Amino acid sequence: MVSGGTSKDLSPKQMDALREAGNIGAGNASIALSQMVGKKVGLSVPRASLLPLASVTGLAGGPEVPVAGIYMRIKGDCPGSILLLLEREGALSLADLMITPGMSDDDDMAVRRSALEETGSILSGAYLNSLGELTGLFFKPSVPGFAMDMAGAILEHVLVDVAEFEDYVLVVETDFKISGKLIHGHLVLFPDLGALGAILERLGVPFE
Repeated sequence: MVSGGTSKDLSPKQMDALREAGNIGAGNASIALSQMVGKKVGLSVPRASLLPLASVTGLAGGPEVPVAGIYMRIKGDCPGSILLLLEREGALSLADLMITPGMSDDDDMAVRRSALEETGSILSGAYLNSLGELTGLFFKPSVPGFAMDMAGAILEHVLVDVAEFEDYVLVVETDFKISGKLIHGHLVLFPDLGALGAILERLGVPFE
């Protein structure tokens, strides 16, 4: 497993291909989420990159940082896992913005959890659909799971049911903008061993 914390060197063409998939998914997810909550939900993708698996917890500031994760297994042509990772306070703020006024009190964690699961499911599904359209590959996500814990513990949970996985993950930075508030997140694709090369090759940007 790669132990470094820097992104894999990618050409501008590779970066553009990875970001294009993220932008298409974000556009589709934005429409779906806006319809769900009855208010405009803006989504943007500032950057997409390949990072060593060992550096994923650093996206949240370190393994001890409390985060929320919405996780799904992926079946199909290129199996793996996908995780929407949000810092805890950002996740709670996002949930409150997604909840219809009057649906529940702000302290109702069950409703917050449901809102975050639905948000993660819609965003991950839209991204995988866009990736499928660009590559011709089939991705089938599972029902979402939710956890609020330290970043290191959530990463362990994601990998516990994976026998073999790639050293690199695909990270799509995702910014939510709702009611004037900006919330940063990361959508992380964990390909099973052999899946990453197939995805990049179908995108026309294989590893050298």
